[in-house]
Amino acid sequence: MNILVCDDDKEIVGAIEIYLKNEGYTVYKAYNGIEALDIVREKDIQLIIMDIMMPKLDGMKTTMKIREDKNIPIIMLSAKSEDYDKITGLNIGADDYITKPFNPLELIARVKSQLRRYVSLGSLEKKSGVYKTGGLVVDDEAKTVSVDGEQVPVTPIEFGILKFLTKNAGKVFSMDQIYEAVWNEPAYKPENTVAVHVRRIREKIEINPKDPRYLKGVWGIGYKIEKI
Repeated sequence: MNILVCDDDKEIVGAIEIYLKNEGYTVYKAYNGIEALDIVREKDIQLIIMDIMMPKLDGMKTTMKIREDKNIPIIMLSAKSEDYDKITGLNIGADDYITKPFNPLELIARVKSQLRRYVSLGSLEKKSGVYKTGGLVVDDEAKTVSVDGEQVPVTPIEFGILKFLTKNAGKVFSMDQIYEAVWNEPAYKPENTVAVHVRRIREKIEINPKDPRYLKGVWGIGYKIEKI
């Protein structure tokens, strides 16, 4: 697996490179967003670890550029711990978020979790099954989502949420249940993470995200895909 590490602090990049290489990963290094975009265009990258604050092109803008045509899992790094930064990162397309200073074991665990999901929800592992409700179609073999015949670009996590809920259309699941099913790990305060991804999904599949037809919230409980 090829992992891109992008941070303007060369010591941090070097340290992360050591941890990842010890796990058998191939590491590519960048020190600003422009370098990161060049590597993503030239190499087959399966995961990106991206710092937020960088010169020339910061992590937020770089993530937005990458998300224009690629669904590579992105873990954002930041010295800040405010919820605002986490939510902003998730809103613009990041899949996970870790605050500096971080425990190397936690970083490796998050990397492995994202790669497992990328393999199982991405194109590397084919599974049968097409799940439909109304005009919403989630094709687990082709790993595509379409609404009224138009394909919708989604990230691996968004696909996982849609697959889980559409496969169980009509059933309501709590945020803990959604997190554990899609992230494949115990839920710990998943509210912001799940809610942000749900908001992004609604913007992609709903005509009016504020009055959703498919992905509905059930007050005080969680979310469901409407059975139509």
